[in-house]
Amino acid sequence: MGSRLGAGRAGTFDGVTTASPAPAPGQPTGQPTGPPTGQPTGPPPGLTVDGYRLLTRIGEGGMGVVHLAQRPGGARVALKVLRPHIVGDEEARQRLSREVGSLSRIRHVGVAEIVDSDPWGDVPYVATRYVPGLSLHDHVREEGPIPAGDLVWFATRLGEALMAVHAQGVLHRDVKPSNVLMEGRAPILIDFGLARVADDPKLTHTGWLLGTPGFLAPEILHGDDATTASDVHAWAATVAFAGTGRAPFGRGPSMAIMDRVRRGEHDLSGLPQHVRSVLVGALHPDPRQRPSLLEAVRRLQEPPPVPTARRTVDKPFEDDFFTTPLALASSARAHDVTHPEPTYVDPTLNERADSGWHDPWAMDPRFGPTPPAPKPPLGVRLRTSGLLVATGLAMGGAIGAYPYLATFLVVIVVWLLRSGSLAASAASNRRMLRGRSSWYDGPQLLLATPWHLVQSVPGTLMLALWGLGLATAAALLGYAFALGVPWTLAFCGVTFMVGLWLGPGGSRVRGPVRRVVRPLTARPALWLVTTALVLASASLAGWSVDTRGPDWAPADDHLLAGFSLDSFLPGLR
Repeated sequence: MGSRLGAGRAGTFDGVTTASPAPAPGQPTGQPTGPPTGQPTGPPPGLTVDGYRLLTRIGEGGMGVVHLAQRPGGARVALKVLRPHIVGDEEARQRLSREVGSLSRIRHVGVAEIVDSDPWGDVPYVATRYVPGLSLHDHVREEGPIPAGDLVWFATRLGEALMAVHAQGVLHRDVKPSNVLMEGRAPILIDFGLARVADDPKLTHTGWLLGTPGFLAPEILHGDDATTASDVHAWAATVAFAGTGRAPFGRGPSMAIMDRVRRGEHDLSGLPQHVRSVLVGALHPDPRQRPSLLEAVRRLQEPPPVPTARRTVDKPFEDDFFTTPLALASSARAHDVTHPEPTYVDPTLNERADSGWHDPWAMDPRFGPTPPAPKPPLGVRLRTSGLLVATGLAMGGAIGAYPYLATFLVVIVVWLLRSGSLAASAASNRRMLRGRSSWYDGPQLLLATPWHLVQSVPGTLMLALWGLGLATAAALLGYAFALGVPWTLAFCGVTFMVGLWLGPGGSRVRGPVRRVVRPLTARPALWLVTTALVLASASLAGWSVDTRGPDWAPADDHLLAGFSLDSFLPGLR
């Protein structure tokens, strides 16, 4: 392992051994071999580390520098190498080795997992999944704070990722906006340079402040051991920054910020009230008073309380005579973490599911099933079911009166509903990844419509065949009970509608239909009028079938005219 070396004099670049061309005859040989004055924007062309070609520098910290790198034919990665002045430091390599051990045990879509490493090579490095997005700090600076409607989703996803870290007995210890990358709308945790495995011995680094003032928990500033509650404090501060665009403990000298953190003097104005109430508890100066991360996330998912005229004001932490030290730090023996498997309830899940939207995080098998959102009131559900049953009877009567035409129209409507559901799902997923609507959403949807129409054909045919199979079984039952042709056809029509509703792929039909029916059932008066009209249509169809029989247009008669089931199955009746 090592960097690729060429002929000439060797130097260093961000911890990587480089090579310079040999001087031409007659030129001086005493020129410096390092990089020019100032910070370079990228590595020299062709520089490699263990087969990874360094493309550009994308970040740096106290321990090392992060490069965008790629092996031939492989995916791009974020490659972190130690800085030149600490490559020979045994303790720095041990810290990097612990980082590798921490990350290798975490598998979560919200964490930039490790893909390769060599902490003990000539050029020690760690390669993690590359996330092509801005940090939360830069995202807020360019796009503004995360809207209130998306903030709960953001906080939940970040909390889930951090809980996955804790579930492996690891503390992140440096959750902050610059260590959260935005992959579309989804936050991704990065940089475990300060992570500690729970069973590691405590190491004291006198004179070093390992972390960022304003996002470190007060107990860390006091010199106490870090716990999961410390990460809860950092999570809350990061969520507050995401929602307001400013650090919750203000700006200024580090000493002043640390003193405000220790006293609990934060500014959460501008956040939604229910989010603010959760973060106030998570930012409590006493770690014993903070909720667990699972409890905080669940409280975020609860419906916001009804606003009242009374206002609450944060009460600063009581003053005392503690003087913040100039530098306090310690890595920690974390307490064993035993969180139950997290499950969450997204209050907007039903609305998005009706449009065909799916959440790639919630659907990931590593999270387990997501519980359904709270059900509507019983009265609304009963009215919705009644209107749907009445509509099914009306459509069944229409199929009994006009078997060919009504069946054809029903299949066409199902095809259009499924196509619209696929289009809505694609548009919703694009907005989820992009984070906001754009002017080209309309033209893009229009141009994609033909594809969605074609895409929904196989599913529509399968669903129609399923319904026709059930209708055939219903026809046999009608013949067995001698219902007569008109009522047998009506029975087949109702059965056909049930098959379309409950058959494979029927969710693409149920979602759009419910979105149309739900507003009609919100008010009892409107529901009563609508249901009466639908039942009247069903009665009219039934009367038409009973008086003049089915109309087989555009054909003259049904397909089995002249066919006798008695002759085909003698002794059946």
